[in-house]
Amino acid sequence: MTRPARTIDLAGLLEGRKLTPFNYLLIGLSWLVTMFDGLDMMMVSFTAPYMQDELRLTDMQLSGAFSAGTLGMIIGGLIFTYIGDRIGRRPTIIMCTLAFGVFTFLTGFATWYPALLALRFLDGLAIGGALPLAWALNVEFIPSKLRATVVAFIMMGFSIGSSLAAPLTNWIAPTYGWEGVYFAGGIGSVLCAILIAIFLPESPRFLISKGVKPELVHTTLKRLDPALDVQAEDRFILADESKRESGFQLGQLFEGRLRLLTPIIWIGYFASALGIFFKSAFGPTILERMQIAREVAANVSAIGGLLGAIAGVVIMRLSARFGLGFAATCTLLIVPMAVAIGMEWVPAWLLLPILVVQSMLVGGCHTAIISQLALYYPTGIRASAGGVASAIGKMGGFIGPFIGAAILTAGVPAVRTYAIAAICPFILFLSIVAISALLRRPEPAANGNGRVAVPAE
Repeated sequence: MTRPARTIDLAGLLEGRKLTPFNYLLIGLSWLVTMFDGLDMMMVSFTAPYMQDELRLTDMQLSGAFSAGTLGMIIGGLIFTYIGDRIGRRPTIIMCTLAFGVFTFLTGFATWYPALLALRFLDGLAIGGALPLAWALNVEFIPSKLRATVVAFIMMGFSIGSSLAAPLTNWIAPTYGWEGVYFAGGIGSVLCAILIAIFLPESPRFLISKGVKPELVHTTLKRLDPALDVQAEDRFILADESKRESGFQLGQLFEGRLRLLTPIIWIGYFASALGIFFKSAFGPTILERMQIAREVAANVSAIGGLLGAIAGVVIMRLSARFGLGFAATCTLLIVPMAVAIGMEWVPAWLLLPILVVQSMLVGGCHTAIISQLALYYPTGIRASAGGVASAIGKMGGFIGPFIGAAILTAGVPAVRTYAIAAICPFILFLSIVAISALLRRPEPAANGNGRVAVPAE
């Protein structure tokens, strides 16, 4: 028996609910997307030694291949998130996943350096678009209290995919060449695109905000939970949308104590990302030049990256409990370890364990700190603040491989790059200390424009 049609607030309907099997399916599909994102993006780090041998690439040319993908991610994140807001999350995610699968596969044919650059850029373009949209789609299906946890889990897919690039390369490259690694990754990503095209839903929040396909909103909500009391005749609204203030303006990032906090956050993010992308790009190559076997070098980087993803969650949770001092201490630990490795003070029998721990802390501290930064902004501009900081960080990621290549090209022993790169976590450490000091200072009642400054949450 049907009831009279009514007006239903979607945000209120979802708030306070538990996750359903449909949510877990959506999280799993999104996790797969980000896993293949990480795999396709980072396999160049592990295939680089093979490509350098066969294609006679210089260190500077390798850095160009690394940074072309990062540049693509920066631009893709801007372009495809805009497209996702125009045509929908589902078709854009499918398009991006299919695209980076195809471009990864085609990279296996890139024996000409300009073609390698172009394909790496196009691959990064699609990867940069898929990541934020996969997060957004999940966020729009779950209550607010679970959003951070779900996004953190999905983000772990990227780290695991990045780590899987090492064993995949060790398994395929010695027998089938570096090309086979890209063929395997590309085929896997295309199959993933087909899978999500079958099962991935569209965001009902997007459909309501655009005022399109009301019947699909009802169908999707019934997929989410068949017990929901919704009908095709119901009118759906987003009551929380009316709470939004005027559009974001860059100047809002510099109001009150944010005037000092924002530049410090950007400096820390930039330095950390520079170190992370340098490690990701040249890590296996540098270890090989330190007389570590190619397969062992790949596994060390992969294990460090995988443990870093776990460490990031642990450091983040403990920092939330004990304060930024804990994160600062973990970050500072990286510096003497990096210097000791770079100056060859570590005994040979202890080198591999120290390398794994150092790599774990680099990735873990970056993840933990970055996940906290946006929390220092008021809710109304938090997402935009995080997006701008992310763009600043990726600029560091773009130039990191070029700096590494310049150091290696200058004839500096490969092992010394660890000591030189120690400056990155040290800058991040100083940034954390400065942020902590600023947060302890009392907030002025109002800024120069007469607005009440918003305290950090």
